[in-house]
Amino acid sequence: MSRILGILSLLIFGFLVSCQDDVRPKPRAFLALNYPAANYHRVDIGCPYTFDINKIAEVQPSRNKIPCWIDLIYPEMEGTIFLTYRPVQNNLDSLLTDAQKLPLQHTIKADVIEGDIYTNDLHKTYGMFYEVEGNAASQAQFYLTDSTRHFITGSVYFNSIPNYDSIVPAAEYLRNDIRHLMESLRWKEEN
Repeated sequence: MSRILGILSLLIFGFLVSCQDDVRPKPRAFLALNYPAANYHRVDIGCPYTFDINKIAEVQPSRNKIPCWIDLIYPEMEGTIFLTYRPVQNNLDSLLTDAQKLPLQHTIKADVIEGDIYTNDLHKTYGMFYEVEGNAASQAQFYLTDSTRHFITGSVYFNSIPNYDSIVPAAEYLRNDIRHLMESLRWKEEN
């Protein structure tokens, strides 16, 4: 009887030990989000500026109903580039200060905020482009001005809880669209 109990105990022990999974490292995985190649066209919405946008973006007036404030909506990415326009009326310093404070509001959640100066003397367009990395609400922001009459700010937001690892491909795609928007922006001459 003790011999049967010994064999039975050995079988149970062997069964329990053999049921464990071997621990193996898992390969790194990356999101495979593919977006179409950017295809730009000129947009004139009846404001003091024009620019090129990606054909996958939809242009809509801002929900704020302020003239020349628009939303560039990317339905496939659930992302939006919000553009605001203000005329410069002896208030360039305050407009610049406000625009430079906006990216700093994301420092709590951002891992890195990098600013690049943008200058286009030929088209009298000057500004900054801010790239935000981390779980911040906005992944990119910018402002452009001619320093005398016009001032535009823009911000990228996604319609989701900020999780940088999940939105990296979409954020990079929209950053490229912002860069193209900045490079293609032209001020309309007033008569």
